[in-house]
Amino acid sequence: MEGHLLEWLNIVVRLMHITFGIAWIGASFYFVFLENALNRTDNVREELAGNLWAVHGGGFYYLEKYKVAPKEIPKALHWFKYEAYFTWLSGFSLLFVVYYFNARAMLIDPAVLNLSSLAAVSLGVGSLILAWLIYHFLCKTELVKRGLWFALIGFVIAVGFAWFYCQVFSSRAAFIHFGAMLGTLMAGNVFFIIIPAQKAMVQAAKEGQPVNPVLGKNALFRSLHNNYFTLPVLFVMVSNHFPSTFGNSYPWAVLAAISLGTAGIKHWLNLREKKQATGWVMPASVVLLLAVAFYSAPETKTASAATCTQQIEMSQVNKIVQQRCVSCHSGNPTDDVFKSAPNGVKFDSPEAVANMRDKIMQRVVVTKTMPQNNKTGMTQEERDLIRCWIEQGGGKHGS
Repeated sequence: MEGHLLEWLNIVVRLMHITFGIAWIGASFYFVFLENALNRTDNVREELAGNLWAVHGGGFYYLEKYKVAPKEIPKALHWFKYEAYFTWLSGFSLLFVVYYFNARAMLIDPAVLNLSSLAAVSLGVGSLILAWLIYHFLCKTELVKRGLWFALIGFVIAVGFAWFYCQVFSSRAAFIHFGAMLGTLMAGNVFFIIIPAQKAMVQAAKEGQPVNPVLGKNALFRSLHNNYFTLPVLFVMVSNHFPSTFGNSYPWAVLAAISLGTAGIKHWLNLREKKQATGWVMPASVVLLLAVAFYSAPETKTASAATCTQQIEMSQVNKIVQQRCVSCHSGNPTDDVFKSAPNGVKFDSPEAVANMRDKIMQRVVVTKTMPQNNKTGMTQEERDLIRCWIEQGGGKHGS
């Protein structure tokens, strides 16, 4: 019952996280598009920064952006903040449900670094705080006036965090923490910078005081950062389904390259909305992502002749699977964390093992991401034997 309740808690929190995230990212995409697409010259009133006509859902819309603030603040003023807050809170909760409550099974990989649960969780939470402090400090330096240098130094720091996570956590947990780090920067921007700036501007306008335009510029600056963070964060959210990324020998490099490539695509979209020449940005981003796909491709080597000195029988493979895999992947799991078979994959019969040989090859032999953090202690000799069995036919001929 405990495992069942934990699974449903995972479902509920994950659904909340996705729902709020869609709302937040959708708002981010829309308002950056709005900023980029504004008409700033044709019949624009003096107090306006621009306007935009749009059609959607069978209706016509007319939007105006003020340079600073209107002379009179309307009573009904919508604030875009709760989407960000609840996305971060649900994501942080999910981090606990999936990784921190089951640190030994999901967060810690003894082959990487044998930490205690408390130490691992402390490193995870502490790194999020440290990342915000470094980023916030960087935004207060003169580098903000040098966009390219700011971006380069920020990227190097992000790569440093990716490398660090891969040195202390399981690779899958490292990816998720990188996404949580970027998400924390995004939520921090909203909570500490954007919303306080907007509140100060609204209050000044209500009191008839001059509105400081720097507040709006700083808020827009951080909002634009959030816009570039979105695609790398979305990749991280789905990365745990693709072991060829986090299961690579250099997962931090794969993570950094994909983050740069996806951020590059977002930059191209922003330039396109501004109707500016896009030049090399999109081709370079696509080439980088294709290079990652090529680099992360599995090795084509076959099992060594020493391993395949004889025909491997199904019974030999099934014995390994029953010893190393069925504690989770069965109709009645005995694992202390998984109380139902992950992704519905069950190896209760030799036929089931044979039917999943392609997945077994990918997860067990090539990326070695299963068993999870090698919890059951599968040996390299056992992995080689499974590879040999699959290359010999792996159940296709009843073997």
